[in-house]
Amino acid sequence: QVQLVESGGGLVQAGGSLRLSCATSGRTFSSYHMGWFRQAPGKEREFVAGISWSGGTTYYADSVKGRFTISRDNAKNTVYLQMNSLKPEDTAVYYCAAKIGSSWYRESRTYDHWGQGTQVTVSS
Repeated sequence: QVQLVESGGGLVQAGGSLRLSCATSGRTFSSYHMGWFRQAPGKEREFVAGISWSGGTTYYADSVKGRFTISRDNAKNTVYLQMNSLKPEDTAVYYCAAKIGSSWYRESRTYDHWGQGTQVTVSS
């Protein structure tokens, strides 16, 4: 069983930056492909970014491309989401997720494990 714990959320002004971390338990972290999703109030959960097990391939939602960067450190069992140039519309609860399968990164239903989420609020 993989447990995921997000941290790094908070309140930031528009244009600011935050770095989210997702620490995982277990010795099989490097076997998992990872993703970040977010859910704003009244909206469905949406894909933000994904990264392959090696870190060699990354995927981004169009809305965050060029502003957010996903990365991972397999030695630390941690995946990161660096968020720059934040906008009020980035306000949401951010979740990290882990999957075995290497396809359909953008589909939340393909992920096997989820964290509890961390709140990100961007003020205008």
